[in-house]
Amino acid sequence: MTDTPQFDLIGSASFAAWLAGQDLSIAFTTYQAGKLFLVGAQPGGRLSVFERTFDHCMGLGVGQRRFWMSSLYQLWQFEDFHDPGVMQGGFDATYVPVAGHTTGDIDVHDIHVQPDGTPLFVATRFNCLATLSQTGSFTEVWRPPFIDRLTAEDRCHLNGMAADDMGARYVSCVGQSNVADGWRDHRRDGGMVLDVASGAPVAAGLSMPHSPRLHQGRLWLLQTGTGEFGEVHIATGQFNPICFLPGFARGLCFVGDYAVIGLSRPRENRTFDGLKLNERLAQKGLTPKCGLCVVNLKTGALEHLLEIEGVVQELYDVAVLPDVKRPRALGFRNDEIRFFVRPESQLDR
Repeated sequence: MTDTPQFDLIGSASFAAWLAGQDLSIAFTTYQAGKLFLVGAQPGGRLSVFERTFDHCMGLGVGQRRFWMSSLYQLWQFEDFHDPGVMQGGFDATYVPVAGHTTGDIDVHDIHVQPDGTPLFVATRFNCLATLSQTGSFTEVWRPPFIDRLTAEDRCHLNGMAADDMGARYVSCVGQSNVADGWRDHRRDGGMVLDVASGAPVAAGLSMPHSPRLHQGRLWLLQTGTGEFGEVHIATGQFNPICFLPGFARGLCFVGDYAVIGLSRPRENRTFDGLKLNERLAQKGLTPKCGLCVVNLKTGALEHLLEIEGVVQELYDVAVLPDVKRPRALGFRNDEIRFFVRPESQLDR
């Protein structure tokens, strides 16, 4: 009989102090373990770690005092039930799942919260960008021009989205394919970033690109198959790496001049096999890590690390919760959600 691997979160020496100094906390998901984690700082410089269980949770999209999270067949809307500046039980935010939208198992990856509070998301199994539907599972709003129809076949592994207040601007996919699972033949160097407005490639020849993001007027990207984080020069299509990452990188968000990136340990299967990342790790004598790393955008240095050991081996998304120092969330497995009530009234306005 084998023991279940223990779970532990180990922050580098100044990680908690960095969180406190930035006046923020971090949310991240692991579909492998089915967990949503909220990480903040407690008084005295200790980490605060809060987790809830959701089946196959992946994408995160943060709005004003809310976030959306995808699970196996639903999208969940979480709202902060605290008044600003109010502490309850030592926490300054309590996120409550106020609505769940059933999409079916469409493999929702990246999520962007639109100005009206609704989610725009990547429906990877259907090769499209989508939003909520009041009468169906979802509403398709965009697809790559090489995908000929809306169908439940993961053809190009559309996985990432860079968006702003105007909507989706760029998307990433692993390979240009119009047949089911065809993207798997392009993992090493067939990845692309597409311009949503034109449908044209902005960058090509990439290895498993993930998590395109717009920040400080620049387009950033994780080239996961090579273990690189960097910038895509939109005019030329050139990918300019600023650092090597010691793991399979997915999930990217920003805090001023810093990037927060999720790292996973590569699986030994056909999705991860044959990538340059594995070769580079072996050359450097590095063991792949699972956790979060904080990269200085000006220097490319990995300044802080939150390493995860034990049962959790893979992360998907990571998001910053601004102006929140120590958050928690309610789940469905105890009576907290039954009795934690925040009424609103139009009569007192």
